[in-house]
Amino acid sequence: MSARGTPYVPILGETDAYLFAEGTHKRLYDVLGANPRQVGGEDGFAFAVWAPNARRVSVVGDFNAWDGRRNPMYLRRECGVWETFVPGLGGGVRYKYELEDRAGNLLPLKADPFARATEMRPANASVTLAERAYAWNDADWMSRRAASGERSAAISIYEVHLGSWQRNSEEPQRFLTYRELAETLVPHVAALGFSHLELLPITEHPFDGSWGYQTTGLFAPTSRFGSPADFAYFVDAAHRAGLGVILDWVPGHFPTDAHGLAWFDGTHLYEHADPRVGFHREWGTLVYNLGRTEVAEILINSALFWLHEFHLDGLRVDAVSSIVYLDYSREPGEWLPNIYGGNENLEATAFLRRFNEAVYGDAPGAITIAEESTAFPGVTTPVYAGGLGFGYKWNMGWMHDTLAFFERDPLYRAFHLDEISFGLVYAFSENFVLPLSHDEVVHGKHSLIGRMPGGPFERFANLRLLYALMYAHPGKKLLFMGAEFAQEAEWNAEVSLDWQLAAEPQRAATGQLLRDLNWQYRAIPALHELDAVGEGFAWISYDDRQNSVVAFERFGIDRTQQLVAVCNFSGRRIDEYRIGVSRAGAYRETLNTDAALYGGRNEGNLGGVHTQPIDSHGRPQSLVLTIPALGALWLQPEGA
Repeated sequence: MSARGTPYVPILGETDAYLFAEGTHKRLYDVLGANPRQVGGEDGFAFAVWAPNARRVSVVGDFNAWDGRRNPMYLRRECGVWETFVPGLGGGVRYKYELEDRAGNLLPLKADPFARATEMRPANASVTLAERAYAWNDADWMSRRAASGERSAAISIYEVHLGSWQRNSEEPQRFLTYRELAETLVPHVAALGFSHLELLPITEHPFDGSWGYQTTGLFAPTSRFGSPADFAYFVDAAHRAGLGVILDWVPGHFPTDAHGLAWFDGTHLYEHADPRVGFHREWGTLVYNLGRTEVAEILINSALFWLHEFHLDGLRVDAVSSIVYLDYSREPGEWLPNIYGGNENLEATAFLRRFNEAVYGDAPGAITIAEESTAFPGVTTPVYAGGLGFGYKWNMGWMHDTLAFFERDPLYRAFHLDEISFGLVYAFSENFVLPLSHDEVVHGKHSLIGRMPGGPFERFANLRLLYALMYAHPGKKLLFMGAEFAQEAEWNAEVSLDWQLAAEPQRAATGQLLRDLNWQYRAIPALHELDAVGEGFAWISYDDRQNSVVAFERFGIDRTQQLVAVCNFSGRRIDEYRIGVSRAGAYRETLNTDAALYGGRNEGNLGGVHTQPIDSHGRPQSLVLTIPALGALWLQPEGA
């Protein structure tokens, strides 16, 4: 009998217990945590928590005056789970777990690792959630989303931190809610022509300053912006607007907060015991013990939870390099080698392969993206071929080289064209996303427009040139919020973007360019169909140091689908510039970043140009162009 006289009834079925202990359960969130249930004709909540090394566990909350004597839990020794049923409980009730360690010492009250809802920080209790079902209206999106994530698709991602995208001008300290964001953010991003939204982590987290990357709630949307149903409404709205939703997901580390996973049952349950493996000095966080069956299983269940329960379309895995390397951010003597003496975290790479197999096997149409900053081999190679199995990988090398190049005075760029061309040496070694992300516009790094040299006109011309180069370059695209109006200040997660600047003529013109880039990128097969294979790209010129000009061709699956991109990185207009092309005939100027519409001087080729039968750059035909200073041209053969 329980303390309230309710007979003990097993919460986990025998199959659940067996699969959990084995490490193969795919819906743990339906049996662990707090789940509504009817027992003996009484409605209430069933509670179950994994704490195999605890001496005693009780569920405490508002319903029992936080008294651990009232609702003790019962240990399922075959899987290390404590469970109980509390009758009469409804939704919206605060609760935690009270645990004693093996020696009988009382531990700090613990939030539920499987909580579906939580209190608003700084409070940190878990909250029972009775209403689970959401009436989705995205059946059309879900039925066709598989095509939106394919390597041949046009994927352009708007990365956003929900807490600082926009605030209510009359209540600047208040976050917009998920439902308010569904009515403001979603149509804004859809009108810009992006294909996906990527959310900095909205998994529950205690500290705003972590931007969500130090998670305590693996199964709970943060209460900062509303309820789980509100978050589902937001995703539903995005899907109905034609936008996929990607979540930044963090399986590499977690915070040391006493109410969280650290020292959960009086032992190093979730984390490695040895700090040479289990503690991130750089972030002051703990490292998941990914070699432990249950820990890996819980994390994979978290991934599947977001994809199944909230219809998310992808997961971007944060800081993969810190996961796969044992010596990441560690000096000699501060890390332990693997069994072969190397620095690869074998348990972590095995986990990532399982994770990717689970996502692609159990959530059709969803994609995974790795933020991996080194040359770790095979990140996007399928698991069956020996790789990690991610769908895409951020191209950090391209980002670093390209930004370094654009920060240079145009007078000296001729000597550094290799910073633009080098990325093509490895551009097809992985399935890449080109990221200009939040990490590049934070304190001390300047905004994108803040990196550009020159006076006011030159700064905006350089930014337009950067965007056009990015969209013509092989790889999917990612831009952080504020890029659409050339946010001047560095990103500050505690305040809104500077929307009062967005209507300024040059900034509005930048937004128009970005809209046109997105829609052309989606409409022109040559810009996306062969992003990940060398057949989709050919250099025309990459080493014209006299003029600081590069030119290249992009091709679609049908080779007649072609686009020529020409970029002038110098500060002077170049007249009568000859480039070789592979097809004869008329070429229309589909994009000119110097157009007056985009804030430029309208210098160019009057909308088009015709080939001449003169050899150039190893091609039998050529075009003679006017290339505006700090300008990019896109040209397509008529009929392409």
